[in-house]
Amino acid sequence: MRAQQPPKPPVDLNGFLQGLFPVQAEGIDYQSVFDNLAQLYATPLDLNTATRDELAATYLLDERQLNSLLTYRDQYGDLLSVYELQAVPGFDVPTIRRLMPFVEIGTSALSGRLPTPVDHYLLLRYEQTVEEQKGFSAALPDKNGKYPTRYGGGSAQWFARYRYSRPRAYSLGLTVEKDPGEAFRWQPGNRQWGADYVSFHAQVQNRGRWRNLILGDYQLQIGQGLVLSAGFVLGKSSETVQTVRRPTLGARPYTSLTEYGYFRGATATYALTRNMDITLMAARNRRDANTAPSTATTVVEGTIATSLQTSGLHRTPSELADRGSLLETNVGAHLLYHRGQRLQLGATLLHTQFDLPLLRRNLTYNRYEFTGRQNTVLGLHGGYIWHNLNFFGEVAHSHGSLTNSGGVGAVGGMLASFNRRVDVSVVARHYDRNFHSFYANGFSENTRTINETGLYAGLKYTVYRKLTVGGYVDVVRFPWWRYLVDKPSRGFDFLTQATYTPNRQTSFALIFHEEHKEKNKPGSKTTPREVVGTTRRSLALTAEYPLGPRLTLRSRVQAGTFAYTSLSPSRGFALVQDASYAFKRWHLSGRMALFGTDDYDSRQYVYERDVLYAFSFPAYFNRGVRHYVLVQYDVSRHLDLWLRWARTDLTNQDTVGSDLDQINAPHKSELKVQARWRF
Repeated sequence: MRAQQPPKPPVDLNGFLQGLFPVQAEGIDYQSVFDNLAQLYATPLDLNTATRDELAATYLLDERQLNSLLTYRDQYGDLLSVYELQAVPGFDVPTIRRLMPFVEIGTSALSGRLPTPVDHYLLLRYEQTVEEQKGFSAALPDKNGKYPTRYGGGSAQWFARYRYSRPRAYSLGLTVEKDPGEAFRWQPGNRQWGADYVSFHAQVQNRGRWRNLILGDYQLQIGQGLVLSAGFVLGKSSETVQTVRRPTLGARPYTSLTEYGYFRGATATYALTRNMDITLMAARNRRDANTAPSTATTVVEGTIATSLQTSGLHRTPSELADRGSLLETNVGAHLLYHRGQRLQLGATLLHTQFDLPLLRRNLTYNRYEFTGRQNTVLGLHGGYIWHNLNFFGEVAHSHGSLTNSGGVGAVGGMLASFNRRVDVSVVARHYDRNFHSFYANGFSENTRTINETGLYAGLKYTVYRKLTVGGYVDVVRFPWWRYLVDKPSRGFDFLTQATYTPNRQTSFALIFHEEHKEKNKPGSKTTPREVVGTTRRSLALTAEYPLGPRLTLRSRVQAGTFAYTSLSPSRGFALVQDASYAFKRWHLSGRMALFGTDDYDSRQYVYERDVLYAFSFPAYFNRGVRHYVLVQYDVSRHLDLWLRWARTDLTNQDTVGSDLDQINAPHKSELKVQARWRF
């Protein structure tokens, strides 16, 4: 019998993230999260073959629902339609609607010839800031005849992506991008072939015992992320329970526009037995880094790398000098034992080597950072599911730094669905100040998995079918100095929220977040700097409701304060009104936002709807108005077109931006055009 496959519903990926992160949080790479969410949307999971970890990685199902779906598959066999989820105990209509963009009913037999692709397209995008920025203006010499720095390329940004794939079978992809200010050059000797950024991958899956083969660019998500972590991993968010655990997804093609944090080489996963898989990987990447000659006080001689750059921008002479200046080689392995869907044990090894020694600046907060050419990280991870309790953990050890080697990282926790109403999560973590793991992204407060000890507890309670409340508390300690914190410090934060959904089209949400940390006091001239407490508070109220069958409105009011102890607080707010309208082949959406902040400390982050696979999460600060209009037209079953216009007008400033991005006008306008051809 042929599986019934409903039309793939459109989804606002930026709005989806707004629901997960209703208030801005530190330590999260939002661009990476969005890119991996977009990849999940492009290559949906097969409900009949997806593993528990793959289903958990959507963060849309709790422990009880995951167990219920797997039990249903075992008892009744393959699902014939996504709509059959209504027969699975514990699945309600809102959950199924949220899940549908990311799942499908696929074919399970992949032996013999490779099946025809289901995702075959070419995507082209052009972006332009309308007003002239300083970096693109004419360079006039000063009185000494010295010319100021200017960007080396044009002001337009463009990118192209080609994809030929079928989920769980194969994938072939090519991505090419030029950022504003970068030059289009054909210089193979300088590792540039036209556009500044080129990414490629070729993948084959499920060919006998070969579970996965990837050549080109890829990422690995293994265990709790203390050795290898990439993908749709969230940490602290409004989904207070499911997002704290990292799923083991293995190797995945890299398709993001973020120009770091991936491997370029080859990886393969092979099934040694029914219950044991081995993954091997090797990669060589050129990394952007600041380089300088060593000094008499350094522990190494010759040229050294003083820092790694992650912006991916190569517009000015100094940025071009950093481009690909450090060669990084990685080799690693992962052995995974799994018994059914309930027990998982694994060991991970990653060895990293640089062609230049890495030696950060001689500052106190850098004292325990990695120094040298090579580093090895060994990790052990495991998980066990008992009824509706999910226990997980990982411990890892790093070795190789010339100074302060031998750090340990550890994380462990539990997810529990006690009944249909109550879900709970608890996570404890400890990362030594000298734990060095370059590709880690474990559960943490920091952006890196280092110098932190903490305890997190989350709760989600369904009062009744239409009303859900929840929250979390996280207490953290930093054993050593951090950037702009000249002593060991402490902090805590908590979030509370309530969501009311009276019907399928209408929802209301109220979120409050408060965070306490210690930072250097502004203006302090002592050595070390005086450290004081800070408090950040954020409140957001959102409402989504229809006005007729085609028009949907979304309103948002948010406000926040940030204050140093004994200093006056900085305040900010944003009033946002969105509208979406769909009629036949036309899809229209727009926004009008009014915002005001005292300074950058009280900035307001609000997601914006953008063209397909594009991410927009601007910071509103100063005082002004922001609006955008997005138009999508489905020309035919092969061709889709998008046009987006956005503009910010400031009422308390004469310029927008700073340094080479400065515009000598109180407004900034952005134009974006995109076309997709589906073969």
